[in-house]
Amino acid sequence: MSVDLTNQALKAVELAKAAGADEVAASIRQSRDVTFEYRDGALEKVKDTTSQGLGIQVFAAGRYSSHQTTDLNTERLKSFVAEAVAITKALEPDDFRKITPEELFQNRPDIDLDLVDPAVAEITRDQRLAWCEELDTVARDNEKVISATAGVYDGSSLSASVSSNGFSGTQQSTYCWYGSSITMMDKGDKRAEDGFYVGNPHVASLPEATIVASTALNRVLSRLNSEKGPTAKTTMVVDSRVAGSLIGRLLSPANARSVQQGQSYWGGLVGEKAFSDTLTIVDDPLIKRGFSSRHYDNEGISARAIPIVEAGVIKNLYVDTYYGRKAGLRPTTGSPSNRRLGTGEQSLAGLLVDVGDGVYVTSWLGGNADRTTGDFSLGIRGHMIENGQIGRPVGEMNVTGNLRDLFSRLEMVGNDIYPYSSTLSPSLVFADVDFSGV
Repeated sequence: MSVDLTNQALKAVELAKAAGADEVAASIRQSRDVTFEYRDGALEKVKDTTSQGLGIQVFAAGRYSSHQTTDLNTERLKSFVAEAVAITKALEPDDFRKITPEELFQNRPDIDLDLVDPAVAEITRDQRLAWCEELDTVARDNEKVISATAGVYDGSSLSASVSSNGFSGTQQSTYCWYGSSITMMDKGDKRAEDGFYVGNPHVASLPEATIVASTALNRVLSRLNSEKGPTAKTTMVVDSRVAGSLIGRLLSPANARSVQQGQSYWGGLVGEKAFSDTLTIVDDPLIKRGFSSRHYDNEGISARAIPIVEAGVIKNLYVDTYYGRKAGLRPTTGSPSNRRLGTGEQSLAGLLVDVGDGVYVTSWLGGNADRTTGDFSLGIRGHMIENGQIGRPVGEMNVTGNLRDLFSRLEMVGNDIYPYSSTLSPSLVFADVDFSGV
């Protein structure tokens, strides 16, 4: 199958060259995605989707354009490619748009990332239903439950990429996720909501469905009798399950495009100490079974681990070839893979003991962060930390500040890496954070 896709991508490149393109890059992807959702004891949704598509990048006479199609019929593809080249030649020139240099294709790793599990293709309808029923039975095992949704999501993808200047590669992966979302009656007319989902490229690595649903149920039970939290400046402990979202906001403008356009507070900081000594982040595409592992990125740049922040010092940005040329920066990779944070020695329980009193954040509820300044305001829910223990549940609170300042006050990190994310983060402890509530 991968040979067929490679040949099809190569044919698209040949057609574009014949139509007058100087350089061409083409990629074909096939995927299958299956969804089963069970709601309140009955199957509610079944979806089985297969798709394929071709993407082609055309470089002609100093001009550039990209095009997509799902029609791979030979004759229609020839017409599509010829039109794409003609359109490209009619555009304004852009001296910074060039095909990925050949030297960036070199030293591509060939280690087995273990991203494909043949068992995923063998998952039957009966197995998906059985998981849904197990999840549903446990999730609804409480009289306060108003509604519960169980979901099973699995699939696979295969892609092949070829360029006119020597690149050729294929990548393949599978996935399987399942879990439950639960709504429970709280005091008065309030509702408590939470859930828990797990995933892995390999089915056998997933915990049992009953354990997953039990975790979801316990999370909701812990939210009962939640009240609005206090206005205070205090320590914030961010649970490892939601730390990835905060890391994502921190790194969102850490790229050449944002810096070149003056829309990033990371500009001019490479080589500078910008954050706490406690913060280390590595972009690592070579983690076995990683959710964003790969041998090359979407430009064909060979994968390697890239330090982004090391003991608070900014080491690299995400730099693609186009904005790298415009900003005068050396290409690293234009898109993130797995983000791996440095860890500490303590469990969450140990961190809480050291903190003593503060706010333990378990969910983000909307909000925003300014990519240019780093200023943020986020809704949160969680628990008060009282005498080193998880205390009463709180919500209807906002946390405000500046991301650079916040991560300069990162005091401790745990050893409790959350495994169901491409951001492998432990729990994080920040000092002197502003909360608004009662």
